[in-house]
Amino acid sequence: MTDTMNPAQASPVPDAAASASAPHGPIRAARGSERTAKSWGAEAAKRMLMNNLDPEVAERPDDLVVYGGTGRAARSWAAYDAIVRTLDELEPDETLLVQSGKPVGVFRTHEWAPRVLIANSNLVGDWATWPEFRKLEELGLTMYGQMTAGSWIYIGTQGILQGTYETFAAVARSLGRASTGSATGPAAPAGDLRGTLTLTAGCGGMGGAQPLAVTMNGGAVLIVDVDRTRLDRRVAHGYLDEVAPDLDTAIERVSAAREAGEALSVGVEGNAAEVFPELLARGIRIDIVTDQTSAHDPLSYLPIGVSVDQWQAEAARDPEDFTRRARESMATHVKAMVGFQDAGAAVFDYGNSIRREAELGGYDRAFAFPGFVPAYIRPLFAEGKGPFRWVALSGDPEDIAKTDRAVAELFPEDAALHRWLDKAGKQVHFEGLPARICWLGYQERHLAGLKFNEMVASGELSGPIVIGRDHLDAGSVASPYRETEAMADGSDAIADWPLLNALLNTASGASWVSIHHGGGVGIGRSIHAGQVCVADGTELAAEKLARVLVNDPGTGVMRHVDAGYDRAREVAAERGLTVPMW
Repeated sequence: MTDTMNPAQASPVPDAAASASAPHGPIRAARGSERTAKSWGAEAAKRMLMNNLDPEVAERPDDLVVYGGTGRAARSWAAYDAIVRTLDELEPDETLLVQSGKPVGVFRTHEWAPRVLIANSNLVGDWATWPEFRKLEELGLTMYGQMTAGSWIYIGTQGILQGTYETFAAVARSLGRASTGSATGPAAPAGDLRGTLTLTAGCGGMGGAQPLAVTMNGGAVLIVDVDRTRLDRRVAHGYLDEVAPDLDTAIERVSAAREAGEALSVGVEGNAAEVFPELLARGIRIDIVTDQTSAHDPLSYLPIGVSVDQWQAEAARDPEDFTRRARESMATHVKAMVGFQDAGAAVFDYGNSIRREAELGGYDRAFAFPGFVPAYIRPLFAEGKGPFRWVALSGDPEDIAKTDRAVAELFPEDAALHRWLDKAGKQVHFEGLPARICWLGYQERHLAGLKFNEMVASGELSGPIVIGRDHLDAGSVASPYRETEAMADGSDAIADWPLLNALLNTASGASWVSIHHGGGVGIGRSIHAGQVCVADGTELAAEKLARVLVNDPGTGVMRHVDAGYDRAREVAAERGLTVPMW
């Protein structure tokens, strides 16, 4: 997912311009209710930029890399310093423009306008290739922003956790393994993965959510990563139960848990392109298979025969040959996934473009298994449901506990939401500023936003709340290998929708808005947009929240109405959305 969303098996080559001097020590966002900027919109943007680079949050903060192997928060340390300085000086009626991580201008607008407008990695069609992007990046003209790295609303591994949890719950239901009697009203029953074994790979910043998402649904999971430090970090943060010393021990541990119906997550160091085929050849019984390596960027995927220590030098020495070798390894990796599917496992792509890269690597059955959105998530998108996330700028975990309770009280009939909030409150380790995510839909998100604003105004919360989302949302992305794969009307590659989403959020009063290219699937394969709002307890904030948090998910319903989805049309009719040519 995610946040989409796709961590590397380890780290690719850092950009020299970003990392050469790295003049800062560890970065940590300010906490509390006092600000140094002239508005909370600017202060919140500054704190979230800093939070993205907090060592608890970022993969390689010294290189300005937040997640996904190359997803940066700023283009260079000079650009970072200029952004922070400008945000502190920004008037409440001014807007800062950021071009691929570099602040390029300040203009007088008005208080309803966003304080920051961001565009990352955008290239004209015929130039939208990895080689062209890398050439421009080397010249210091652009950077890769992933989804929430370059839009300053990443919240660590939790950012994709609930979406992954919901996906695995949907997998359980598709396998006929839903719990009974646990849901009320319209909410879906809980998934029950007890007695199943999931195999996956990629345990970086966002892929690290996978083991906890599986165990939250009661299953056993084996996760493979080439970088032992990533596995150890997930154990330290409570997302992974243990790391096995070798593959045989890992198989023994997860197989025993599977047979006992126990929830257990085990990591093992290794290259997925070698481990997956080995498990298939051994005939290990696997029920569910997916992957979250950084396959979207071939330089972020470690080929067979290259060690982690050699990675950086090999990728820099000959990027084209490294790409070829990575794609060949991905072809081997995906061939094994298809083999598990042929053997009866439920197999799905979790949105990292590995199928397309494997196809380019010479494997002609790469698309034999579906992406997770058409397989499991699209019905939620048709309702405008997606990842709604919020962050306590106070730094006080109790503010998140209070907002958790407030959200539960707002939606008393949503059993799935209550299950998630209960599990998250007990099991989620905060990374950086305390934060939470849950999936809410059209005509729901604004209720939470307005409630948070009231709680700030009354003093119940000790500081403002930042409200954003992943770019992986119902109406904010065009990505034919992920969110818009297999649209009912064939409109998978139409990129007008995320651009309209960004324009509407700008017009509605969002605190900052971003338009990115590439995200978790790679250059040339997606256009996506993000928005962030600040609940600072003022009447102006309430007016903005009431518009943005209705209109933003509303574009998802609109988009799916236009594509012909019956559920979207029902939601539009029920909740008062006007779609002129429906």
